[in-house]
Amino acid sequence: MFYQKSKYTYQPDSRQPFKLSRSKIDAFLKCPRCFYLDRRFGIGQPPGFPFTLNSAVDALLKKEFDAHRAAATQHPLMEHYGVNAKPFDHPNMNTWRENFEGIRYHHQPTNFIVFGAIDDIWINSQGELHIVDYKATAKEGEISLNADWQISYKRQAEVYQWLFRRNDFKVSSIAYFVYVNGRKDLEAFDAKLEFDVHLLPYEGNDSWVEPTLMKIKQTLDSETIPPHSDECEYCAYLKELEKVREIDVLKQI
Repeated sequence: MFYQKSKYTYQPDSRQPFKLSRSKIDAFLKCPRCFYLDRRFGIGQPPGFPFTLNSAVDALLKKEFDAHRAAATQHPLMEHYGVNAKPFDHPNMNTWRENFEGIRYHHQPTNFIVFGAIDDIWINSQGELHIVDYKATAKEGEISLNADWQISYKRQAEVYQWLFRRNDFKVSSIAYFVYVNGRKDLEAFDAKLEFDVHLLPYEGNDSWVEPTLMKIKQTLDSETIPPHSDECEYCAYLKELEKVREIDVLKQI
């Protein structure tokens, strides 16, 4: 059930650190009202469907890059794009990748434990870490990061950059997206999917993370529910539902 108050809901008077995931930070930026209802009252948005094919691609890419991590060699994709880096070998790599665990940091001003599960980390010749995320799609045309909805991808990379910096790692401002695109131009399926693999660099800026955490803290501490968001489809649905309920009430008078 997602309509249930639990240990994951925020208690303003509690001194216990509150866990705040990277995805919940993004949810706040999309709609403070839906975020508030979720984290204060346990009234979450209906869960989406799992992207099992994307998960399979993710798992296979991790195996592929892990082989080069173990051998301390460059992946051919890095060589092809002229990236002077190798997969970063660290004893915490599996923990950093684990959902609900990930890389984490206790942000003292808010008492939030901010965390997120990464896909990969590369290290360059200057000893800087590159945040790397895997993405899968199947589309015609150019693969890019220019769509408005891809702001969530960029925020994701920037939160990870912020987290690793707070854990005293030297982090490059350049993140990479390993973007695989399913091909539709083949003659037949033949029980397999083929992908073109692209490497997209992104120069991140994590300066927004700290003030956003403070805004989240202020919002969660408030007893006032934020207003409906004009850009949130869930809020739009609820507003229309409220209109229908008002009509039903008038009919009964």
